Amino acid sequence: MRARELDHYKKLLLDKQQELATPNGRAEAPVPPAGGPAGDLLDRANADFEAALQIRLHQTDGRLLRAIEEALARIRDGSFGICKACGHRISKARLEAVPWTRLCRECKEQTNP
Repeated sequence: MRARELDHYKKLLLDKQQELATPNGRAEAPVPPAGGPAGDLLDRANADFEAALQIRLHQTDGRLLRAIEEALARIRDGSFGICKACGHRISKARLEAVPWTRLCRECKEQTNP
């Protein structure tokens, strides 16, 4: 892959990393108390659901941040854009959509039928 293409993908990755790392309202919102004595049963159930949702969002962001870090490392070591499963090049269209991907479309489809 040419240096200009790698720079483009590096910028996409860094932009997404910055987006996830920057407080944007969702990250700043405190997790509501789970249950608690205040409010009626519906309020407590809603608070429990919101707390669980915030936890899942935080976990998803953490996994995505790790995937981005791994993709940046692949850029540095020269293996970016190569499928970890089959060793073929990952299509530019896939890299544009998911620059942190480790697998080509075909291998990804095989792992998630």
